[in-house]
Amino acid sequence: MEQMPPNTPVIESKPGPAGWMPVWIKAVTKPNEQTFVDITEHPDVSAKTAYIWVFIAGTLSGIIQAFAVTIRMATGVGSQFQQIPGLEQYLPQTTGGGGSVGVSLIGGLCASPLAGLFSVVFFALGAAIIQWIAKLFGGTGTYEKMLYAMAAITVPFTIASSLFALLGVIPFVGICTGVISLGLSLYALVLQVMAVKAVNRFGYGQAAGSVFLPGCIVFIFCACVAGISVLLLGPVIGDAFGGINNLMP
Repeated sequence: MEQMPPNTPVIESKPGPAGWMPVWIKAVTKPNEQTFVDITEHPDVSAKTAYIWVFIAGTLSGIIQAFAVTIRMATGVGSQFQQIPGLEQYLPQTTGGGGSVGVSLIGGLCASPLAGLFSVVFFALGAAIIQWIAKLFGGTGTYEKMLYAMAAITVPFTIASSLFALLGVIPFVGICTGVISLGLSLYALVLQVMAVKAVNRFGYGQAAGSVFLPGCIVFIFCACVAGISVLLLGPVIGDAFGGINNLMP
């Protein structure tokens, strides 16, 4: 008599857009290591999916930013700088307004896919650096899982930050959205540390080092470059300002 195969749980797979939202919601609403273990151990994990998510988020962010800039131009936000004597000669002068606003919107919308492409490039590079450092700390994860976990965190926060930027064009609302965006950024960093820990199966110390060490290195490098530039260009800048002062009555 033929034996029936044992009952095994079937993992429900939802490829495509239908399965994206549950992953994002789980990543941002269940802040614990097991969440990212479950996410990265799913059979649908792939680098391609992570790239698509980031591209869509980057493109959508570019579109929203284009509308935000257009609204600021149409409503005259920033025109207060015209009140500073002598500054108006350095600001672009518009005649009619409507044409320049339309050109700005069309240009921003056309450039939004390029913003999505750059988002993918920088995201992939950032995830590679984090995973490389994690390997140095003894991590056992893979680059593909790191991409997927980071994308599940980064994409929803990118979309939310873009929406807050659009709301920020409303007077005084921008202050509130700025505070909220700062809080979300800090929360995203906490989730990233958890994700790195879950993917690489090591401690929080190694995970935090993997996340923050690249930023510290970049900051120190930029600070050194800025300091050297000031030392080299300081005399030249001083002479230039001295010449301007001599020309003034």
